[in-house]
Amino acid sequence: MGAETILSAASTLALALMCVAFFLTAWRVIRGPTLPDRIVALDMLVAIAIGFIAVIAIRTGFNLYIDIAIALGLVGFLATVAFARFVLSHGMADEGEEPAASPARPARGKGRRKGRVR
Repeated sequence: MGAETILSAASTLALALMCVAFFLTAWRVIRGPTLPDRIVALDMLVAIAIGFIAVIAIRTGFNLYIDIAIALGLVGFLATVAFARFVLSHGMADEGEEPAASPARPARGKGRRKGRVR
């Protein structure tokens, strides 16, 4: 059994396992139950897509795919951070809660400041 046979079998097994992971993660995106669960599942879909690209790069020997996978990882990270900031600023709408209000700020210009003499 040569190296080509082992590499072919391993890449086929990896692609099959990633297909199963992709469908399970897509089910989690659709099913939910909460918005953070969907965000984590979307981040996982990006990671699975990076895995697909890496396996295809190994199978074909075309190294440009690795650069594409790195770019996809950066974009996926930025999207996850943006979704997380959205959830923090707007609250969890899936739970029936009102969006989180910003904390009350003290009124400016009222009262006397310490250390100042008028």
